[in-house]
Amino acid sequence: MLSKFHKASDKARRFLENKATLFVRNLTMTKNTSKVQALYDLCNATFTPSPSGASPPSSQALQNLCSLLDTFGPADVGLKEELSDDDRGHGIFGLNQLNRVARWAQPITFLDVYECDSFTMCIFCFPTSAIIPLHDHPEMTVFSKVLYGSMHVKAYDWVEPAQVQERKGPSSFPVRLAKLSVDKVLTAPCGTTVLYPKSGGNLHCFTALTPCAVLDILSPPYKEEAGRKCSYYHDYPYSTFSAGNGSFVRNGKEEDYAWLEQIETPDDLYMRQGKYAGPAIQF
Repeated sequence: MLSKFHKASDKARRFLENKATLFVRNLTMTKNTSKVQALYDLCNATFTPSPSGASPPSSQALQNLCSLLDTFGPADVGLKEELSDDDRGHGIFGLNQLNRVARWAQPITFLDVYECDSFTMCIFCFPTSAIIPLHDHPEMTVFSKVLYGSMHVKAYDWVEPAQVQERKGPSSFPVRLAKLSVDKVLTAPCGTTVLYPKSGGNLHCFTALTPCAVLDILSPPYKEEAGRKCSYYHDYPYSTFSAGNGSFVRNGKEEDYAWLEQIETPDDLYMRQGKYAGPAIQF
């Protein structure tokens, strides 16, 4: 009986994935459907758990989602591309102290598009030089699409099995070894990036090089009681705690590795809640 139930559940999941594939192919033919609605429908088909429990989406389902996200621009989510904001974040030359503080104090704006138990759709709008510090996405898959502007992404994955170094001192915390996965600049228009629970740069940091905006899909969402709490980290060069010992290095050079220390939420993470003004989603 249980075997028949699992077969039926797998059949239902394959049906949803095939339906999602057809949906992407026919998207351009549906003039009355906004891209945001299409994204919601596809996420709902891709990430909604089956009766037998949540199953990882197939590679085809993930590709379908990337293909749709690749078509997004700022206008599709009700945004207008921000123009260059001059020399913000490039130093003090030509700026008095008050002007510099006013420019650098502008917050990142967070727009909540949609959230349920299976996935979150949200947008981050950055002024130049704004940073989302190094943080993790425990047990999550995250899709990121730069809608406009340019940002630097630096990302790590944990080295497995875990390599931990204890530190001396009453206020010291242990550090854990991670390997650099991504260190590059993304400039719109560009393809969607994907990180996975244990690969692709699950711990990452965003730095805005120009005004920019990023559309994120997170599945499953952050949920502290389920063990999916966002933690922040500081990265140290490999040599800081290795004393020249290369025994931890695997398949790479020492500069490809760093020691990460978990820290409290940074005081300079300046973020405000904005209002999503794009097309409405019909549930």
